[in-house]
Amino acid sequence: MSVHAPEPIAPPFAPRFLLAVARPFRQFLRTEAAGGIILIAATVFALVWANSTWASSYEGLLEMPVALTVGTRGITWPLSHWINDALMTIFFLVVGMEIKRELQVGELRTLARAMLPAIAALGGMLVPAGIYFALNRGTEGHAGWGIPMATDIAFALGCLALVSRRVPSSLVVYLMALAIFDDLGAIVVIALFYGGKLHLGALGVAAALSGVLFLMQRMRVVTVTPYLLVGVALWLATLESGIHATISGVILGLSIPSRAARRPSEVLSDIERAVRKLRRNKDAVLDAAGPIAALERHLESVQPPLDRMVHGLHGVVAFTIVPLFAVANAGVHVGSAADVATSRVSVGVFLGLLLGKPVGVFGATWLAVRLGVAPRPSRASWAQLFGVSVLAGIGFTMSIFVATLAFGSHPELASSAKVGIFAASFVAAVAGLVMLRFSGERDQRAEKAEELDVFDEVPAFAEGFIVEPWVASARFHGKTLAEADLRKLFGITAIGHIPGGRGSRAEHGLVPVGADYVMTKDDTLLLVGDRPTLDRFLDHAAGNDDSSAEQPHAT
Repeated sequence: MSVHAPEPIAPPFAPRFLLAVARPFRQFLRTEAAGGIILIAATVFALVWANSTWASSYEGLLEMPVALTVGTRGITWPLSHWINDALMTIFFLVVGMEIKRELQVGELRTLARAMLPAIAALGGMLVPAGIYFALNRGTEGHAGWGIPMATDIAFALGCLALVSRRVPSSLVVYLMALAIFDDLGAIVVIALFYGGKLHLGALGVAAALSGVLFLMQRMRVVTVTPYLLVGVALWLATLESGIHATISGVILGLSIPSRAARRPSEVLSDIERAVRKLRRNKDAVLDAAGPIAALERHLESVQPPLDRMVHGLHGVVAFTIVPLFAVANAGVHVGSAADVATSRVSVGVFLGLLLGKPVGVFGATWLAVRLGVAPRPSRASWAQLFGVSVLAGIGFTMSIFVATLAFGSHPELASSAKVGIFAASFVAAVAGLVMLRFSGERDQRAEKAEELDVFDEVPAFAEGFIVEPWVASARFHGKTLAEADLRKLFGITAIGHIPGGRGSRAEHGLVPVGADYVMTKDDTLLLVGDRPTLDRFLDHAAGNDDSSAEQPHAT
């Protein structure tokens, strides 16, 4: 007697139709440019609303009182105040966590890697502030000198993603690191210069709560809930202290543990036991619930709390909080904008972002490289570096935020600053994209990686190591991996290849390679190594370096 497995049941039409409709939206939200595009849409929406026949409803909504009460105590603020002081604290929480991650395990974890973007960011803050201050010294708009100092990381990286096939990956890392240091500078400026009158009692409570957060981190508390509870208390204390409340988000972000509770090797046996139990009970749904829950706990224990929180909050911040902030703060009346576009505040912001940013960033970078303080980003030309410096003039979110702090009691000055921010950011985005579009050749490796989508098949590697697709250059054609000896000479490893060239993934998939694999013209290999090592090899492979490959590089 034979038993036949039941035929698989085709999913009903409706779910398949919904999945087909939702797929383009899911793919869009995963792109680097998605956050910037949604932010632009929110800004345009606010401008249209504020200048339509329904402008009174726009202002009325932002001024609508919203109360949060617990027992007999509570806070009543206008809606715009909740967005700028409460929701934006979550934005700064994510900023703080991303800064910590980059400093500990990311591209800024060593002094050598952090030096060039730090110097560039310093130049990109001082020169714009100087231009603005020179134009507004002694006027009522002098307090806005911090407005043109910041770079909008989401917008700038989104623009760079549009020309990613024409710029080396080292420039993406450089711009991201520069924007992170910009954020650090903006946070210091907000804390020191854009708060209110200090209240020492509340400030002391905030300092004590900050100490509690870092003490919990020191004691290896990896449960997120205690940090969030102390973080809420810290926000309330900071609110009363005279320092802007959003700084509490940065402090909380810096205190979130970046190390996992357990190492992967410590939970392997526990995972294996849970998997064996799950296999024994695979047909019993209720019995399988226990092993599945155990697997979730074990996997969660090897993931750092900081990574879990960044992953969980990134979409909320990029696609909800920042667009809401734009809607609440970008509604400038066009009639008044025409009058204030030539004001000193508007011109100072415009020139600070569009002229001061590229001059400061590029000038500091050029000086640091010429003096031998730090090397130029690998495979990046000076023209490409200048294009990225122009993109750094996209201020937007952080600049608008500083403008609301600097001119909170002067709405006409705030409108002037926003006009300068919008104009400079738009021109900087267009000019930077045009420069980068025509300053570099099309990157065949990036094109193939995007079309083949190979990373779905590639496992995760150790911290600091990345996977890079590479089309073998002519000097390697006909050589085996053993003959090339990439690991000994360059410190990199080839883990697989895509046969047949473009569009072949569906036909052949990712194929592992061994020492006897012969490199050919049409195959794309996947290389594993850290960023500097990969860049050094790619320079050599393309014939762009003068160095010999005879000296081995440590892995």
